[in-house]
Amino acid sequence: MAAHLPSAPADDFVIDVAGVTKRFGDKTVVNGINLQVRRGEIYGFLGPNGSGKTTFIRMLCGLLTPDAGTGTCLGYDVRTQQAEIKRHVGYMTQKFSYYEDLSIRENLDFIARIYAIPDRATVVEKSLERLGLQNRSHQLAGQLSGGWKQRLALAACLIHAPQLLLLDEPTAGVDPKARREFWDHIHQLTADGLTVLITTHYMDEAERCHRLAYLAYGNLLTRGTLDEVLTAAKLSTWTVVGPNLRVLADQLRRQPGIEQVVAFGTTLHVSGRDAIQLEARIAQIRTPAHQWTRVRSGLEDVFISLMDDAQDNFS
Repeated sequence: MAAHLPSAPADDFVIDVAGVTKRFGDKTVVNGINLQVRRGEIYGFLGPNGSGKTTFIRMLCGLLTPDAGTGTCLGYDVRTQQAEIKRHVGYMTQKFSYYEDLSIRENLDFIARIYAIPDRATVVEKSLERLGLQNRSHQLAGQLSGGWKQRLALAACLIHAPQLLLLDEPTAGVDPKARREFWDHIHQLTADGLTVLITTHYMDEAERCHRLAYLAYGNLLTRGTLDEVLTAAKLSTWTVVGPNLRVLADQLRRQPGIEQVVAFGTTLHVSGRDAIQLEARIAQIRTPAHQWTRVRSGLEDVFISLMDDAQDNFS
C-alpha cells in the first residue's frame, strides 16, 4: 500500500532543481533532470544500476557540481552554496564507510567531532538510544551484521540533526526483518519533519514512498505518486498459470502487441500498452489448460516496460 502524502504546503520544497545535467567526458550520465521534493516527504528514486541516481544525489548534497541546470537544496544553491548544503544534509552511501576497528560509540563520537557538535557525549548517547544501539555500543563496527551496520550508518547520518536525508540503496544486502525495521525508522523520522530521498531496487520499498521518480540512462522517465505512475504507464497486464509455462512464454513473445512476458514464480505476467490488441492476441492462444486473469499492472511491470523503451547512453 502506498504511503499517505504529507500535509506540507505545496510550495514548501526542500529540493527544487531544473535541468540538472552531469557529463563525464562525452557521456551524459544525468540529463536535464527536474525534481521537486516537499518537506516531510519520502521520495523514492528508482532505476537500474548505472542510471545516474548516485551522481544526481551527489550533486544535491554538494559533492559534485552540475554542468548545467539550476536549483536549490534546503534553500541553498546547488552550484554555489555546496558547503552550506553539506552541513544540513545526511548522506548514507551504498558502501559502509565507517571505521571497522572502532566501536559503534567511537564511530558516532568521531562523526560528532567532525561536525563540532556541542555536548558530544549526550548527543551520542541519544543517538544510540534512538536507533536501539545501546547494548552494542562497545562492539566493533567490523563485527556487525549488515542490518546493524545499517543502523550505525543511519545513526551517523543523523548525528548532526540534518533537515534532509539522502539514502543511496541503504537496504541492499540486509535481511527482510532489518529492512522492515529500517523503514519503520524512516517513517518515524519523516513524521517528525525530516525529508528523505531514497534510492532502492525493491518494489515493496518503492510502494512505501510518498512519491516516486524513475531514472534510466540519465533520463527521468516518470514521476508522481504510486497511482500516478501506474496510470501514466497505460500498461495492460494479464497473469497466466498452468502447465508448460516456458513453452507458452516463448510462444507469447513472438506475438505482435505483446511487449513483455515475465515469470513471477509459477505465474507469467503478460503485458502490452494496447489493451485491445493484447487481449486479441491472448484470445488466439489461450486454451482451457491455462487460467488467464486480467490484473492491475504493478510497479515492476511498469518499470520493465519503461526500461525496454529506454536508450542506453553508453551504447
